[in-house]
Amino acid sequence: MSIYYIYQDQKRCIGCYACEVHCKTKNDVPVGPRFCRIMPVGPKMISGIPKMQFVFMPCFHCEKPWCVSACPTGAMQKRTRDGIVFVEPSLCVGCKSCITACPWGVPQWNHETGKVLKCDYCKDRVDEGLKPACVTKCTAHALRWLSPEEASTLRREKYAKAITEF
Repeated sequence: MSIYYIYQDQKRCIGCYACEVHCKTKNDVPVGPRFCRIMPVGPKMISGIPKMQFVFMPCFHCEKPWCVSACPTGAMQKRTRDGIVFVEPSLCVGCKSCITACPWGVPQWNHETGKVLKCDYCKDRVDEGLKPACVTKCTAHALRWLSPEEASTLRREKYAKAITEF
């Protein structure tokens, strides 16, 4: 598992897609593929009021990534020091095995290059001690850059608070 995690506070997310836009801009991603996705849910009627939720879907940088196992050339790799999963473009032959292997549809096809690309948590920024572009540019401050343990604690605390307020 990656030592990093992007946590989304769904109550803060307004579905503005700034995370997607800044990710695409920073990584020079063409029209079509998206490294992270905002998935709208709803509208649902809650207390007679229509409400929407937005779910942030990045790469999960799995502990045992199927995309890495499926790649016949070694283009899909996982960094041992921090668990970030990335594509080495010079090794990608465009077979799409990683796309087929990933149950979440994270690896994306770049029709311009004929190769696969995916979220790498902006590893160049992470290596400089910075946060990924999607986190930095989230206009509603709904995304946070945490360790998996911090995210788990935060999620449990929010759940416990919601239960006691109910």
